[in-house]
Amino acid sequence: MTFSSPADEALICSARGCRAPAVWELRWNNPRLHQADRRKTWLACAEHRESLGAFLDARGFLREVVGLPGSPTLEA
Repeated sequence: MTFSSPADEALICSARGCRAPAVWELRWNNPRLHQADRRKTWLACAEHRESLGAFLDARGFLREVVGLPGSPTLEA
């Protein structure tokens, strides 16, 4: 019997119901709850990068968007 570890599993998009591989990290924080240097992360596929980013940005939470290490976005 073999077991997969979390490191073996592909990271998936944080959008509700999406099972696509993540290629972006949306780093954010809520200034009412988190210290200024703390970052939480949502993962996004290419299709949901804009909608997830817009949701966070509208609330003033989005701090940065970077390519997920190992994703094709870093090679383009």
